[in-house]
Amino acid sequence: MPGTLYVVATPLGNLGDLSARAIEVLRTVPVVAAEDTRRTRGLMTHLGAAPQLLSYHAHSQERRLETLLDILQGGRDVALVSDAGTPAISDPGSELVAAARAGGVTVVPIPGPSAVATALSAAGFTGDRYVFLGFIPRKGRERARLLARAAAEEWSVVLFEAPPRLTDLLEDLARAAHGARRALVARELTKLHEELRSGTLDELAGYFTEHPPRGELTIVLEGTGRPAEPPDRGVDAVEQATLLLGEGLSRREVVRRLSDTLGLSRNDAYRLVMELPS
Repeated sequence: MPGTLYVVATPLGNLGDLSARAIEVLRTVPVVAAEDTRRTRGLMTHLGAAPQLLSYHAHSQERRLETLLDILQGGRDVALVSDAGTPAISDPGSELVAAARAGGVTVVPIPGPSAVATALSAAGFTGDRYVFLGFIPRKGRERARLLARAAAEEWSVVLFEAPPRLTDLLEDLARAAHGARRALVARELTKLHEELRSGTLDELAGYFTEHPPRGELTIVLEGTGRPAEPPDRGVDAVEQATLLLGEGLSRREVVRRLSDTLGLSRNDAYRLVMELPS
């Protein structure tokens, strides 16, 4: 019989947040797949546990995934942990979980701390529904698209960001959503220097420009409270088609992409593309 893959949530900072169930699993599994083995080794030492630690992170080679699957198929249990919080949220753990499921391995989640839920709970914004965007790209069209999505979102939006890029993110959100929109910056959640700072986007951008942040950051943007305006598909299609043609794609390929990404019929996409100047 294959082993079991345990997906174990670990503390964001305060070790007192580790659940009794997580402690039991980490003390008994023979193998732990860790985002950073140095950080996880400290946690294992604290627990008096001595499993085999194998690194598994965004830059791991394919053979590391295969090694972990071989261990599971060989009947040994594996615990998957991230540096902090719940695995597979903005980290590559989801690939291991998917591969384990596809191979008939039982996957057992061990719930616990989550930076997303923790920040939302302290923001004071509507949390009935929310959108999680994680780390958004540093630049380019995809960043612009996600910033526009966040600015127009009816519900609260949760993002992660690295300290050197926080001010840029707040300023870009202020331009997209208007500077008076409220937000919360949660820094070093559950740790000694935890900071929960709320205000308008303009206020937060000004504060963190003068006080450069350190540590791990979670940002909660208040939603608009009203449904987003539906996009003008025709205008969006023209923009996309023009950009794709400018990149050297054939008109046939542009038609296919418009149909796949925007849901246009092939006839409508073909008519739109053929009407564009060469």
